[in-house]
Formats: sequence, C-alpha cells, structure tokens
Amino acid sequence: MKSKNQNHTSIIFAGHFAIDHIIRFKRINKPTLGGSTTFCSLALSKYTNNAKIKIISHIGKSNFNSSLLDKIKNKNIDLRGIKYSKVKNTNFVLNYFDHARTLTLKSRSPNLDFNDIPLDFFNKPPDVFVLVPLCNEISFEYVSQILKKFPDTYIGIDLQGFIRKIDEDGIVKYIYDIEIIANLREIIDLIGDRLILKGSEEEMKLIAGECDDFDKVMTHCYEYNNNGIYIMTLGEKGSLLTKRGESILKIPAFKSKRVVDETGAGDVYFSIFLYEFIHSDKSWKSIEKAAYLASSAASFLVEKKGPSGFVTKKAVLKRMRRKRYIN
Repeated sequence: MKSKNQNHTSIIFAGHFAIDHIIRFKRINKPTLGGSTTFCSLALSKYTNNAKIKIISHIGKSNFNSSLLDKIKNKNIDLRGIKYSKVKNTNFVLNYFDHARTLTLKSRSPNLDFNDIPLDFFNKPPDVFVLVPLCNEISFEYVSQILKKFPDTYIGIDLQGFIRKIDEDGIVKYIYDIEIIANLREIIDLIGDRLILKGSEEEMKLIAGECDDFDKVMTHCYEYNNNGIYIMTLGEKGSLLTKRGESILKIPAFKSKRVVDETGAGDVYFSIFLYEFIHSDKSWKSIEKAAYLASSAASFLVEKKGPSGFVTKKAVLKRMRRKRYIN
C-alpha cells in the first residue's frame, strides 16, 4: 500500500508536550521542550521534506514558556491541533545516572479530547496516526473515535504513556497493573492489523509478564490476534522487530561520535521507521531496511543535548552504509 497522498506522506503525532528538567550526574540543566511529539516531529521534519506533519496536543499555559516552541514553529509543522488551557503543563524531572534514570511527573496537562481536533484534519486521512502519550492522556474512547474516522490509516503506538503507573508523589513506575494492561490489550485488539507498536526493553518486558528472554518477549506479541508490527528498542543493544508469520529481526545499534543525551532516541527511531514503512512495499525485507535507517537516525540524536540531534536522510544513509555497529 503506497502513500495515499502522492506528493507528501501525511503523519499526525498525538500526545503531550513536556517541559523536561534533566539532571545528569547531579548536574541540573535548564528546562527543554520534551515529549515524543517534539522529538518525533522535529526528527522527521529534518529527515525529509516529503512529510506533511501535524501535531495534536494540549498545553497548559500557566507554567509553559512559549519560546520553547520556537524550534517547532520554525519548521513546516502544523500546530493548529494544539489546545491551550490556563493550567499547568506536563512537567517531568529526568534524573540520569549510569545510563539509568528516574522519572518524576511534577504537573500534567489535561487529557486529549477528540472534539478538540480541527475539523479540516479530517478532510484527508493521514497515512499514519501516531499515539505518543506521556502520562495516560489518551483513552480507549479517543483511540476508538480515531479508528472510526480513519478506518484505513496505520496506527502507531508508543507504549510508554499507556502503561506508566504514577504514584501520589509523581514517581513514574513500570509495574504490572492488571487494569492498565487490560486497557492496553483492548486498544491493541481494537486497532488490529494496522498496528505498529514500539516499546523500550523495560516496557516490552512488562507487557510480556516481566520475561527476561528477548525472544520470548517478542513471541509474546503473537498472543495478540493481529498481524501488526511490534518493535522493542534496546539502546546500545539495538532493536528487535516481529510480526506474526515472520522471523524476528535483530537490528544493531550504530556507533555515535559521542553520547551526550539519550532522551528521545526511541522517538527518533519510531518516526523514521514509520515514514520509511509508509514508503516501502511492506515486505519483511523492506521493513528490515526501514529499521536500519531508524537505528542510524537514532544514533545521531544522542550526540547532542535536548531536541537537537536531528539529521537529514543523506547523513543517515551515509552512517548506515558504513556499518559501524556497537558490539
């Protein structure tokens, strides 16, 4: 299935913007714009001129510095799907140490409301509608309405914001919660064969029942009654992809010149993969190539602080062809 919009691939990213307060080895950095909507849209806008990108979000204005959006406003990204309210915005503290992190939610924007989507967003179905919540702001009902409106559109899901458990102190935890997992399963079943799901190692292990064997984690995805694509990103260990009836793909991670900030690497991977998937013939071989391009793109992101390590497809291809992988 080729892109329905012959001139441009149409992609919608839906989820909160975040104010990220990053602490690295006890050093506090100034706040930056975060969230998967940020990293996905900026990565794709730099990667290609052939993508029509729209964002659906809800920003709380009371603690949000509008200048944080300058990087996105200067790109060809449609921001008319952002609603503003006089409340606090989604605000995270990310504390990194030895490649691990603790994540604390300090404030939260309101849930996304289907009725807030601009009507002209429905004039032409997007090629892919990407659900990238940060803190459970996208409900089952929201997904159901999207599917009714766009019955032939691929649906991308980033696991993180669907399965995070946030305690009364704002500490984000990944623990097996029967209600959360049941809701996720209902969403997966609802989407069916149009699903492209991405999760980190921690997230994918969680939905598989805390299994430590990577192959078992991936084959767990066959329990869902669909032919969707499932991706597990593994940082320096690369990534794994699977689909019912296909062998598991093992994609290496590419060597970066340096590692400064890992925040958003999975988002970059996902956005580039989705774009390349839409432009492919959907064969397992072409999906493997899309994953290699996504892995290469993510290796650039970690070289700079904040939402800035984005490069063109030309640079991504050059690094991919050199085949310098992390052992």
